[in-house]
Amino acid sequence: MLQDSDFMQAALEQARQAGSLGEVPVGAVVVLDGVVVGRGYNRPIGANDPTAHAEVQALRDAARALGNYRLPGCDLFVTLEPCAMCCGAIMHARIRRLVFGARDPKTGAAGSVIDLFSVSRLNHHTSVVGGVLAEDCGRLLSSFFSARRGGSLLA
Repeated sequence: MLQDSDFMQAALEQARQAGSLGEVPVGAVVVLDGVVVGRGYNRPIGANDPTAHAEVQALRDAARALGNYRLPGCDLFVTLEPCAMCCGAIMHARIRRLVFGARDPKTGAAGSVIDLFSVSRLNHHTSVVGGVLAEDCGRLLSSFFSARRGGSLLA
């Protein structure tokens, strides 16, 4: 049986794709009943689209694959804690569970800066698990930004 770390590895593969294109290396996969049904990686620069975050790309891919804009019973695995925009999309898609890798102390909206999922007045509540393969996810991001500043690439 596949575990959260296996699906996070799949999200890391997506993140590496983003990084190879010069995008911030964040990747995501949507899983239903142990099967990946949606994939996405950051594309806001290449797509000229501020909403083309990995989570949104994966949600769109899963919605197309399943023929429904609602994704009940699905879990989303993402390498970086989602921002407020992505948390809103996750709620609207009715994602059952969010699993993320590295925390985002600047824009994280699943507990680091704010926690949109804990707002009781909202009508959908996604359960959240953070820190899965956090070191691997964080190292990929750190290496990317280090290389952009002229440092060496470590990952």
